[in-house]
Amino acid sequence: MVNFLPLIQNENMKIYRRPRTWVMSAIMVVIVLTISILWLIFGGRDTSMWDVAFMESSILFLLVTIFTVVIAAGGVAEEFTSGTIKLLLIRPWSRSKILLSKYISIMIFAIMLAILLFASTLFVNWICFGIHASPDVKPTFAGAEGDNPLTYMLKYYGLTLISLVVTVTLAFMLSTVFRSSGLAIGMALFLLLGINSFIGLIAMLDYKWIDYLLFIHLNLTQYLDGNPMRQGMTLGYSLSVLGVYYVIFIALTWYIFNKRDVAS
Repeated sequence: MVNFLPLIQNENMKIYRRPRTWVMSAIMVVIVLTISILWLIFGGRDTSMWDVAFMESSILFLLVTIFTVVIAAGGVAEEFTSGTIKLLLIRPWSRSKILLSKYISIMIFAIMLAILLFASTLFVNWICFGIHASPDVKPTFAGAEGDNPLTYMLKYYGLTLISLVVTVTLAFMLSTVFRSSGLAIGMALFLLLGINSFIGLIAMLDYKWIDYLLFIHLNLTQYLDGNPMRQGMTLGYSLSVLGVYYVIFIALTWYIFNKRDVAS
């Protein structure tokens, strides 16, 4: 395990030494600041910080997903593009360990980005509006009646993180399939944004096989308010479907990477 840590550290360095990583983080914080300040100016202080924080989280978590997908989709493909994959394979580590170190470092990045979003929305809106802007001001977002606002937001982030892990794993698999980082990133973003744009319409179709589609189950927050996309769907069922897809993505990723002639 100790010998494996340098691999993870090396992959983390590849992510965090690039300007785009810090630009992504800065973009999120700047958007949070902008929304909160504009809300404060035009909406006044008689607003619950939780309403603004939740609204920002629900909008900007898509950015967290997009940014992480870009990093994940380029994780292995960029090694092929730059030719550094050959340098990795001459090291005294197995292909599985090399791939695992990349996967772990990408997941760490995803979690850190989500934590940054969560912390920045709470801190900025606490500064702007205070925990209680007025004795009569209460959070109005759905689900807050039965839950403490913080508890509700933690549930929201927990469910979205599960979806994020599955989405990023899909992007990581595409990164091992395509040697071109541009193609891998483009395909991952198409699946994330393109198909998701029509998933509401697809969910309305009366076919049983639709219940097994990945993208029907990625929005786990639909269960927070008791409004599943399709009748009869439950959180447990969606988690089971996502679990099956996750295992398939992981198995294909490791099989493809270990069988491919990556040194050619």
